[in-house]
Amino acid sequence: MAISNLAFAAPKNVTLTYQATRNGKPFANVTETFKQIGDQYVIESVTEGVGLAALFGKRILKSEGIVTAEGLEPKHFEQHQGDNEKKAVYADFDWLANQLRMTNKGNVTSVPLAKGTQDVASFPYQWMLLPPKADEVSLMITTGKKQRIYSYKAIARDVSLSVDAGQFKTLHLINASETGGGNEKEFWLAVERFYLPVKIIMREENGTAIEQTLTSIQTD
Repeated sequence: MAISNLAFAAPKNVTLTYQATRNGKPFANVTETFKQIGDQYVIESVTEGVGLAALFGKRILKSEGIVTAEGLEPKHFEQHQGDNEKKAVYADFDWLANQLRMTNKGNVTSVPLAKGTQDVASFPYQWMLLPPKADEVSLMITTGKKQRIYSYKAIARDVSLSVDAGQFKTLHLINASETGGGNEKEFWLAVERFYLPVKIIMREENGTAIEQTLTSIQTD
């Protein structure tokens, strides 16, 4: 399938680094890379704890697939926490058979694969290729454990946001899903830097707020 003009305009190499805080206290550094060669892409997100959080080992998310006219089409996703294979999850996308195969704790589940489905590592980069222009956007996303629709609402545009990586004009998205389910996030996307995330807030069910802010950005 031909790659869209927008996909050609997007960078082929992206490196983003973030500082992550939990309830205002630094607990991890995050490095994300997006690399595209031809129509193949690889995304890797590495979270490395600081202080006591380092004892849990690195959290690594990886997504591989191709870039199409509809944006990213994942083929394989995996998530690892330290060396504990019991916490690893995998997702394999069979687009010909329209089946999503998820592996969690050795248990395999297959469900119908909806068109445009992303994984938790790929979906922010889907916005890089297909910016969220409407006031509300929805994506089918798999965590490797389950698959569901995540919806986001644009509540403010051209919001000026200053972080360690610089000052950015951002689009502010909040969770608009009717049902919870965890992993609910709030995004500030850099309008003039390919809608890459400048700031992310995740609020857990127990009230804990995890905030991720951009410390450096490289694109080419």
